[in-house]
Amino acid sequence: MAILNEINEDKPRKEVVVNTTQAQSEGEESDADEEIEENNEEGLLDEYPDDAEEIDVVHMRVSSIPNLGLERFKHLEQLYCRQNFIVDIEGLDGLTTLKELDLYDNKISHMRGLNNLVNLEMLDLSFNKIKHIKNIDKLTQLENLYFVSNKISKIENLDTLVNVTNLELGANRIRVIENLDSLVNLTQLWLGKNKITKLQNLGALKNLKSLSIQSNRLTKIEGLEELENLEEIYMSHNAIEKIEGFEHNLKLNTIDIANNLVTRIENLSHLPKLEEFWANNNQFDNDCYDQLEKELGTISTLETVYLEGNPMQLKNRATYRNKIKLALPNIKQIDAT
Repeated sequence: MAILNEINEDKPRKEVVVNTTQAQSEGEESDADEEIEENNEEGLLDEYPDDAEEIDVVHMRVSSIPNLGLERFKHLEQLYCRQNFIVDIEGLDGLTTLKELDLYDNKISHMRGLNNLVNLEMLDLSFNKIKHIKNIDKLTQLENLYFVSNKISKIENLDTLVNVTNLELGANRIRVIENLDSLVNLTQLWLGKNKITKLQNLGALKNLKSLSIQSNRLTKIEGLEELENLEEIYMSHNAIEKIEGFEHNLKLNTIDIANNLVTRIENLSHLPKLEEFWANNNQFDNDCYDQLEKELGTISTLETVYLEGNPMQLKNRATYRNKIKLALPNIKQIDAT
């Protein structure tokens, strides 16, 4: 599965969104790539019985799916083909029992040969060369769909995938959030490391619990009014100037607004379930100690704040932690410790 690891290097904490390192960058393909044998797959699956439900050919220099001879596996449910040299998705039409297909880190440019896999619940096409999302409209049982680190510039052709709960589109070339209205069961949406300038067109996602939009081009927090079930929002490494827009997001337990341009701690006191406030490397100055107490001091669930890298810490290195404890006497963790 392609987990988006948008890592804030300024503080160690749980990983959330985009692993931005290409497993193998274009133009730097290994010598082994050049020497792939014409039928390197011959005999690769000989030891698998005909009734096998899971096949794993990760990092096995596979370049042709048809050469694997998968047609004899009538009960196959999981097929893992990560880190190979597959260019074309073909030879899968008969695998109608397949529930999980992992093609992470191959050389796929075009989406085809998938629409017969009508029982598929997980599809991972991360770290390929895909430009357009298409030809998966029949995969209505999909729940987890991964497109991390491709060349996708538009969210499209997802209208029939109403059962998808987790959609990962990090590290692509997307500029606009759009065409998600049909994904009414979506609980996790990962859009980190794209070129998105505005939070919009999210109103239909009533069940969304986690939204990651780190490392984009946002300047304002907006468009969240209808996301009343939202629990986590990750917005680090943007150009946001003000904390706002959370009036209706009363279930929020995690806010990540690190590495932005925010100057005031405000508009948070109404969030009764807030546990994590990550706001390091902004522009909070000494006046923010009072704001901290006013906005977060009455939230009994609050456990962790990250505020290092702000002027309020840089100007008070010796007393910073004590000042935080005075403002938030029940806090359990300040920054990484």
